[in-house]
Amino acid sequence: MTSFDSTPSLNIWRALLAVAVVFVMLTATGWTAVRSKGGSTPLEAALAAWNRGGIDGRDLPDPQAPATRISRFFATLSDAQQDRLAERYSLVVGNLNGAPVTLRYAANRHSLHKAVKAERERMNDTRLSDTGRRDAGRRMHRFESFLKPGRDLLAFDPSGRGRVAEVLGNLEKAERVSVVVPGVDTDLLTFQKTFGRYSATSGMSRALYRTQRAEDPDTRTAVIAWADYTAPGGVGMDAFTVRRAEDGALRLNAMLRSLPGQAPTALYCHSYGSVVCGLAARELPPRVRDIAVAGSPGMRAETAADLGTSARVWAMRDEDDWIADVPHLEVGSFGHGVDPVSAGFGARVLSAKDSVGHTGYFEPGTESLRNFARIGVGRLDEVSCADDGDACRAHV
Repeated sequence: MTSFDSTPSLNIWRALLAVAVVFVMLTATGWTAVRSKGGSTPLEAALAAWNRGGIDGRDLPDPQAPATRISRFFATLSDAQQDRLAERYSLVVGNLNGAPVTLRYAANRHSLHKAVKAERERMNDTRLSDTGRRDAGRRMHRFESFLKPGRDLLAFDPSGRGRVAEVLGNLEKAERVSVVVPGVDTDLLTFQKTFGRYSATSGMSRALYRTQRAEDPDTRTAVIAWADYTAPGGVGMDAFTVRRAEDGALRLNAMLRSLPGQAPTALYCHSYGSVVCGLAARELPPRVRDIAVAGSPGMRAETAADLGTSARVWAMRDEDDWIADVPHLEVGSFGHGVDPVSAGFGARVLSAKDSVGHTGYFEPGTESLRNFARIGVGRLDEVSCADDGDACRAHV
């Protein structure tokens, strides 16, 4: 699932928050320190090989180099040289900001084929438990689904719970770009769902893409289903702290700065994803014109102005969303701050009519989805507001 999905009472939330405060205090005094056992992930191993490697006598660039430097390096290579790198170092090239996007798609297809093979072997590994073999089967089928014709992955990392980003539409020719940033419990297995389709990152993004095209068929759009950060796994301590969001914000900005062209870009940040977007806001590239949050627990800011971005900030929450019961507080790294739909925050508050619950904002036919689509194609004068019809459209 892409976000908090239970419906606890306010008293339960307060109890959880009290436990979390104790946890943070214990962490600060060292009582909860846990040492990692280490170990190389597939991506770490690929990066090590890349750093030792080369192409026709030339060293390969630092994968942490700015995207502009990576882009210049690939511009000096022939198509054949690029293809060799994509096949030989597929996990690196497929996640390398600054590499040509079509080459990243090809590299990630190579990585997916390798991942399918690895999971198929695990399925038949008698050393694994029945649960382990079933998990391998689920992962294998998910990877196979990513290999279906027409699917383009901008990022793919099978390590642990995994990370992924998928592009809908032609990113290089798009006149408008949208990025969907999901919340907790997002990983490779929950990226798409059969049941509750529009509560998952893939379903949310596909609904947005179709609705944008329906709202404005003449505008070339692309949508990125961006689950390329390690989201909190459920409503645990990570969901109430900023740690995962800090890493996500760095990764989000790195991706945005590597996108081709200069098409105006909008971010759609659901639940804990709005914490990621709030932390990313100050460093966003100028092409990001709009940040729209839904079902937000907070953006780590007292006001929209405190986000330090020139992008317009929009917020919505439907009346059935239990996130309203979460106390909006911020103590050190714990809590996420002021409610973005509150009057004092200063966001443009949108109507979420017809959406139901915490995960219903991208359901087809809802006013929330239509509002998101209108923002994405630049039809800001047509958005519907939660209260005053003119308040959230002011100064657009």
